Amino acid sequence: MDLKTFVYLLLDNAGRYFFVAAPVFFLFYVLLRKRIAGKKIQLRFPGLSDYAREILYSTLSIIIFSIPPLLMLYSPVIRPYTRFYTDINEYGWTYLVAAFPLLFLLHDTYFYWTHRLIHHPLLFRRVHLVHHRSTNPSPWAAYAFSPSEALLNSLIFVVFLLAIPVHSIHLMVFFVVSLVYNVYGHLGFELYPKGFNRHWLGRWINTSVSHNQHHRHFRGNYGLYFTFWDRLMGTLRTDYDAAFDNLKSRSREPAG
Repeated sequence: MDLKTFVYLLLDNAGRYFFVAAPVFFLFYVLLRKRIAGKKIQLRFPGLSDYAREILYSTLSIIIFSIPPLLMLYSPVIRPYTRFYTDINEYGWTYLVAAFPLLFLLHDTYFYWTHRLIHHPLLFRRVHLVHHRSTNPSPWAAYAFSPSEALLNSLIFVVFLLAIPVHSIHLMVFFVVSLVYNVYGHLGFELYPKGFNRHWLGRWINTSVSHNQHHRHFRGNYGLYFTFWDRLMGTLRTDYDAAFDNLKSRSREPAG
């Protein structure tokens, strides 16, 4: 556990973030901006200062996200207490594949309840307000957290390594997919087709419309990948379906 390892982890996290967020931002907010502006969830676009703030806080988050893997995987004191394994045959290929849904279910549950927690009045300004300054988020907002919220989000790595057997393949695939879905959630455009929110399967999947509503209104729609916790706990916004339907029925409008 040394500076060289930390720098490696830092560059790895930064590379993933910019490799995913940058081309998505360029495609939707620069290259196709005028052509698809009428399909934006909130028709106006954020300003340059918003993008700069999101990138700044995302960079700080990337630094913090690099700490748990450094401590959990590279510390000779801590690593023996984790359930990290390197030989696929130890648990088999069936488990290797079957563990992925469990990882996303665990993360969604962790995210929903910690997200609800930091919306408490005693914690919101101290922990979560930085993220909610993006009332009209862009892809750069995916990691735009205060240091305390970034630390809270990073602890899912600790949960994984202590709760279930985890291989490096699990971690690599999970964190890439998680980042991609996080960028999609803050995209400001809806990629799922018309009627997806009412489909027997789609109604349980979180969408960009859903998370955009959360940023805009500050209440409801607390889930990350799925809507089942919001539906079970009665926190799915009652206007969610109407917002999704209206967006998908909206005629093309000029760029803002």
